[in-house]
Amino acid sequence: MSAIKHVLGISGGKDSAALAIYMNRKHPDIDVEYYTCDTGKELTETYDLINKLNSVLGKNIRLYKSIDDLNSPEKNPFDHFLAMYGGYLPSATARWCTGKMKLEPFENEIGDKPTISYVGIRGDENREGYVSKKENIQSIFPFRKNIWSEDVIKKFLANSNIEFLKREFERVSSSSQLQMILQYIEQPISLRFTQKQKLNALLDTDVKLFNRVVFEFLKSTDYPVGKLESFSLIDNDEVLGIDEIFKELKDSGVGIPAYYLPLDYTVEIDGEIKTGTYSRSRSGCFFCFYQQKIEWVWLLEQHPELYAKAMEYEKEGYTWTIEPLIDLKKPERVQSIKKEHYLRMHKIKTNAKNSTSWQDEILEAEGEGCASCFI
Repeated sequence: MSAIKHVLGISGGKDSAALAIYMNRKHPDIDVEYYTCDTGKELTETYDLINKLNSVLGKNIRLYKSIDDLNSPEKNPFDHFLAMYGGYLPSATARWCTGKMKLEPFENEIGDKPTISYVGIRGDENREGYVSKKENIQSIFPFRKNIWSEDVIKKFLANSNIEFLKREFERVSSSSQLQMILQYIEQPISLRFTQKQKLNALLDTDVKLFNRVVFEFLKSTDYPVGKLESFSLIDNDEVLGIDEIFKELKDSGVGIPAYYLPLDYTVEIDGEIKTGTYSRSRSGCFFCFYQQKIEWVWLLEQHPELYAKAMEYEKEGYTWTIEPLIDLKKPERVQSIKKEHYLRMHKIKTNAKNSTSWQDEILEAEGEGCASCFI
């Protein structure tokens, strides 16, 4: 196992923090290197979280640097690359921030060493996340029912692999449902029985058995997991959603990152003063362009000095959102954003079969963002 590098990136967000705690607690046999990629523009709460994790994990979180800060005129990753791009701010259509400050330092640090990267995508999320194009890096998703990446599943369940699957499931299985499993395996992937349907059928029948056979399959490939003598995660059948993530953080003593906690705001609607709540839905730079309007208001009111710094980066033709921050901060605009947010959230709660919580608001906001902002 020592020939394989195990890494876990910590962004300062809830999911990567909870995964670090989870791996440290549930899989101490895996020697994980925890790391972070500092943009130089994180919230204070993010740095506080990383410091707490250092203590709980019992090992230092390494910093993968994106620049030589001693020789850079800017002394700061974001400002360094902003100057390199001629003042062109990153956006949803030009995410140089992700590539330059997170993905490149990660892949440069890893080099050609066979590496397993543990990614904190939850069981209640419907996305794949970042999968490196480098063949020596393999992503694993411990919080999901399916811990394997899409590229592995595609090869494993390929119609050309059916005979191998039948042989291996019969060899390693002691399941009473083997005959049902073999029926799923023998049915080729087609428009009538898709790869996703086949995957879910096998996972729903016996997750641990499925993982053991995938592990055997990987031994015939160049994937890093296949080079291991054993891999304790194949016996893991837990699926963690947002509630379990917050519980993991609370129970560890690290606590929930402060920017996720809801804060009250007031807004006048039809002559009445209403009280809503807002918070931040993501980690990352304080001026992240994926923030919702209400999150910009949160920044304005909770960290006015950071909002002012975000404004300083804007100039004609270069703004964080379609709406310049100097306009968004106007009192009448702030009230308008709060009103729209309050009415929208009130409508969601009214229409919901069960009462919604502040965690539900985070889940809703996660629908839009950079799928690979952190590994």
